[in-house]
Amino acid sequence: MSPRRPYRSDVSDARWRLIEPVFASWRAARTGPGTAARVHDLREIVNAILYVNRTGIPWEYLPHDFPPYKTVYDYYAKWEVDGTTQRVHDLLRDKARRAQGRPAAPSAAVIDAQSVKTSANVAEVSQGIDAGKKIKGRKRHVATGTLGLVLAVIVTAASVHDSTGGKRLLDELATSHPSVMKVWADGGYQNSVFQHGASRGIDVEVVKRSTVKGFQPQKKRWVIERTFGWLMQNRRLVRDCEALPQRSRTMVHWAMANKTSRELTGESAPTWRIETGDSDNPA
Repeated sequence: MSPRRPYRSDVSDARWRLIEPVFASWRAARTGPGTAARVHDLREIVNAILYVNRTGIPWEYLPHDFPPYKTVYDYYAKWEVDGTTQRVHDLLRDKARRAQGRPAAPSAAVIDAQSVKTSANVAEVSQGIDAGKKIKGRKRHVATGTLGLVLAVIVTAASVHDSTGGKRLLDELATSHPSVMKVWADGGYQNSVFQHGASRGIDVEVVKRSTVKGFQPQKKRWVIERTFGWLMQNRRLVRDCEALPQRSRTMVHWAMANKTSRELTGESAPTWRIETGDSDNPA
């Protein structure tokens, strides 16, 4: 590690031990021109990515005590393309499930969609308008297990209907998690989603909204609403800033890997609240 002062988003020694084997294997498998020189500490690259994810800053605004921002983004892009980021995410998710006494392979899931605004660098062809929520941007179609941990995520233009994204999400679930046999969804999904689920061996059930006035956690579905809350703790996900949808999906994986690794090591996630005492508010 470099002698720089730590940031609150840095991975601790305990968290790094959880994921280091994945990055060590990745580096060991690298061959070809330029790969012999190990210039950058991969832990520092991860710290830089988590800093961007947590704070929401543009890549070029990375503090100078991190590796150069172009280098960090290059690793970010490479790890997205070759699946390294998802392997880290999936490893931590499976560990977290086992730590909670659940098998690594889930049998049930919850699906929902979240529309978010995009930044100015996102091309028009990559975004759209969610007429229901009156949001111009992108939509995250997410499937979680019953613990709220992400099983699959697809990013589309916000104009893509939930049912269209839901069918793609069910395809992803059936491929990557064939053990899932039951899925809960809300009433926004059309019959075509239920039929598509049946064709993939998945029973899709609508969870009806409560008729009681005021806020009421929805049975079965509340876990995915909590997941969306977890994602919103990372400012890079409050607004979609990624030029490519697949890079946006990767930001979700990093956010969940950060959350899950903290859970596994018993570390709390830093909040944005500023602690003030009497000395800050003199009479």
